[in-house]
Amino acid sequence: MILINNRQRKIKVNIKDLHLKIEKMLEVLGYQDFDLGILLTTNKSIHKFNKTYRHKDKPTDILSFPYHTELKAGQKIKVLSPDDKNLGDLIISLEYVQKDAKKTWGRTFDDHIIALLAHGIAHLLGYDHIIDKDYTIMLKVEKKLLASVGLEKLFANVKLDTRGYKFNREEANER
Repeated sequence: MILINNRQRKIKVNIKDLHLKIEKMLEVLGYQDFDLGILLTTNKSIHKFNKTYRHKDKPTDILSFPYHTELKAGQKIKVLSPDDKNLGDLIISLEYVQKDAKKTWGRTFDDHIIALLAHGIAHLLGYDHIIDKDYTIMLKVEKKLLASVGLEKLFANVKLDTRGYKFNREEANER
């Protein structure tokens, strides 16, 4: 079950469309019957989560909390009990997304939310971008997820270099 909780009221977002796109992404991964929790919130709220869990005293766009913390990138989740059918939780600041979408990425607000969901889902499945090799692998997964919802265009003009895409890896890891 996909549970989307919108705890902010300033920025309009189409929850039904998000839900449909997430369903398609999970289906392409083979996790369509897994649970995923998504909290849509404010900069103030995500700032608190970022400070508490990542020790970074600032807001960010997305935080990922995997249920399967030992899962390695590319591994399939082994379901041994009904509880194992859980991917984890994502927290997204819609304020941050609104500010960052056009300015940093040249995307619409709606497209950027979907790109962040693909990024967050990849994190929940053990993918990371700490080193360049891992970043390249993670980007392939994100592209696959975006293609499943017809948004492969989001990476059409993004070039991957040794530092990452759009901004350098150090900045990406600070997010």
